[in-house]
Amino acid sequence: MSMNILDKIKNAFTGTSPEYQEFENVISKTREALVLEKSHFYEAKVGALPVYKEEIALWPDRKKMDFIIHCTEKFIAFSKSNNSWSQDRPDVQRHYIRSAYITQLLKTKIFLEDASFKYLYSIFETFRSSGNAGFYTLPVAPLITLIERQSKEQPLSESMLSTAQQIKADLLKITDAYFEKDKLKLTEKIDGILHHAGGNAEVRPRQFMGEDAFSEYANKKIAQLPDSEKVFWYRLLTHAQKASGGKPTKKYLEEARKIIAELDTRKFTAVVHDWFHFLSHHKEAPVTVNYTFSGRTTSHVVLTFLTSVNIDALKGFIWMCAEVNDPAMLRQLAALAERCYRKMPGVGPVAAAVSNACFFALAQSKSMEGIGQLSRLRLRIKQNTAQNLIEKYLNEAAAEQGVSLHEIEDLAVDDFGLTEGKRTDLFDDYKAEMVVTAIGKSELNWYKPDGAPQKSVPAFVKEKYADKLKELKDIQKQIDLTTTSQRDRIDRMLRADRKWSLENFEALYLHHGLMGFLAKKIVWNFSDGKQTSAAILIDGKWTANDGRTIEPAPGSTVSLWHPATETVAEIKKWRDFLILHKIQQPLKQAFREVYLLTEAEVNTRSYSNRMAAHVLKQHQFNMLAKMRGWKYALMGCYDDGRYNEAAELKLPEYGLRAEYWINELNADGAYNDTGIWNYITTDQIRFVNAETNAQVDLVHIPAIPFSEVLRDVDLFVGVASVGNDPTWQDSGGVPAYRDYWTTYSFGDLSEVAKNRREILTNLVPRLKIGKVAEVRDKFLVVKGKLRTYKIHIGSTNILMEPNDQYLCIVPDRSQKNFTENVFLPFEGDTGLSIILSKAFLLADDDQITDRTITSQINRK
Repeated sequence: MSMNILDKIKNAFTGTSPEYQEFENVISKTREALVLEKSHFYEAKVGALPVYKEEIALWPDRKKMDFIIHCTEKFIAFSKSNNSWSQDRPDVQRHYIRSAYITQLLKTKIFLEDASFKYLYSIFETFRSSGNAGFYTLPVAPLITLIERQSKEQPLSESMLSTAQQIKADLLKITDAYFEKDKLKLTEKIDGILHHAGGNAEVRPRQFMGEDAFSEYANKKIAQLPDSEKVFWYRLLTHAQKASGGKPTKKYLEEARKIIAELDTRKFTAVVHDWFHFLSHHKEAPVTVNYTFSGRTTSHVVLTFLTSVNIDALKGFIWMCAEVNDPAMLRQLAALAERCYRKMPGVGPVAAAVSNACFFALAQSKSMEGIGQLSRLRLRIKQNTAQNLIEKYLNEAAAEQGVSLHEIEDLAVDDFGLTEGKRTDLFDDYKAEMVVTAIGKSELNWYKPDGAPQKSVPAFVKEKYADKLKELKDIQKQIDLTTTSQRDRIDRMLRADRKWSLENFEALYLHHGLMGFLAKKIVWNFSDGKQTSAAILIDGKWTANDGRTIEPAPGSTVSLWHPATETVAEIKKWRDFLILHKIQQPLKQAFREVYLLTEAEVNTRSYSNRMAAHVLKQHQFNMLAKMRGWKYALMGCYDDGRYNEAAELKLPEYGLRAEYWINELNADGAYNDTGIWNYITTDQIRFVNAETNAQVDLVHIPAIPFSEVLRDVDLFVGVASVGNDPTWQDSGGVPAYRDYWTTYSFGDLSEVAKNRREILTNLVPRLKIGKVAEVRDKFLVVKGKLRTYKIHIGSTNILMEPNDQYLCIVPDRSQKNFTENVFLPFEGDTGLSIILSKAFLLADDDQITDRTITSQINRK
């Protein structure tokens, strides 16, 4: 070394050597350059400065190490003595520059001598362990990387290996959870250095490093593999633990592909599929973690799903699946993505990076199965970041195919081997028949060789065809998920101006094994360029609402029929037709609420106040908005300058964006433990030009997007309003807004409630309670044995005659659904079910035993 260690310590403080003055001059030149550039000193980029390129970079390695030690000692001395960290002070600026040079030089290709390595680490560790600094204050990681690189070029001395072992021992003593991931990665790197130094040519055994249930499960599975296969998994684990960033490089995937090919793709797929299945069903577990700040360590019990180091490794393995085009694997990746975006209280998604890797793998699969799973996830996962990433991948896939986003989603719907909603699988002479019975529901029926029904799965099938049976049940689950997601997709398409050629419509919808189940119960428009006819399929024939048979002409275009563009008389004809033929639509179409421009909205021109001045539960509103494809960010009570936030809905088919303006309800400390406001108040609805952001007058908004936007907002208000909560007034609520609760609970009916009233008017006379219940204006009135009750058709809240005394009944989720065996012309309405449940209960009020209800009824 150019100076012995004792001299360095002495000169660091006395400045008696020429080298000391040279080093300090370099620091001064650097500061002057950064001041001229107006750079931030805290993250100074010294490597790009002339003083570095023209002077420091040209120094020999030994002098660079002297400079690193000089900077380190000065850095430590200043850290111990200084109490102010203002970047306006020259001495603080010089302090940050020294830190930047230590990191910069340790990241370069510099030869490190034994004594320099030992001494430099010793002052790092002495400073850290004294409580003056955390793990990141001095750069241990670049120091280890430097030694790792050096070990590959020449053998390390016993002294250097001893120092490396000491670093590992010191790292393992650190219990601070903030540094757990880095600690594990650095100890793993040191193990590699020591393994290589021992002259071991074979691949070093590797494991998942995180302390969580997944490591325990996956490491055990690897240990059970044949020795001939383990070496490939060690290589794959080494490769996976290098995963970083949002997506892999081509080089990363090529290296993985080679190892997987050597192992056997089927063996790789079987193992990782098992890992992913475990994680998809894994639940968070409590773990005690330690955090150290300013020398004080505190312990907390937190729920943990995956440790951060395992998230990185899993991300790597998921990327490796990008070219494994196996349907079962793609379905498993989709299930894992959905699981990892599930929220954990106070944390958010349990492992968003894992989900994002799954999105990448599904998109890169280049298969319609993968695209179909992405399309389903787009409707299932509500977080904005996930939505944006999925949409990006879907748009890229659509562009690659030369079609639109809607068209790629049409093409990607799997039929799961269904023909007209049925599929048959043979197990020797026995037959399993799967039948789609409703949205999200299907039946698996078994038949004996003679065609007679078999009540349960035959015993021999469970024994002889266990894997095939498991796959069949998995397909059934996927069918149920897909009918639900495709129903929701079609419902969203009602706001878009979509058109199909008759040929594509028949191939992608009508004759599609799964989509046909939905398409045959929907009203479609057929246009030949001269006239448009609306029809629904009955007994294989397209039938109009007057009973006429429609024959779509070749070359016709097909679109979804929407009531917003029809007359009241035409809408009524379709509603009567569906009821007459007992056709239950999979979504609200003929009975869809229609919102027409009002005189007040014509006068306000560019905005609507129709849904303003409501008080909503913010978390419920957020969930509903995401379900309907709106973008919204929860508002908190922290000072981030956010006021008058808007929920937004893109309407790309019309070049528009809808905005529903929201205000935080800052009253009586109404926020939760994480600082998010419990309630919000609503304001205007606006439409803006998507390109220019200019507001568009409402008279220029087409009828369909206008009606659909207001329908969504009416849904938000109708479900999330505090007026729907029977306990809000009694549980405290926000006192200043109790008048709103009373007004909303028993006020005028929304369009949704008006539709509900129409259904009840036709339905109630045919029910068991028909003799004691009737619809009167805004209420379903039920005459019980003890009192008469008025159930509001909008809020479902109850008043009791003769004095309009309020009756609080909280719906029981496990209670019988009274609409289950009643024909409705569209799939269920939760509010309608609650109203009927309350009506059946109150019709026999003398049989009620719940004291919280009877005490209210008997109170005069």
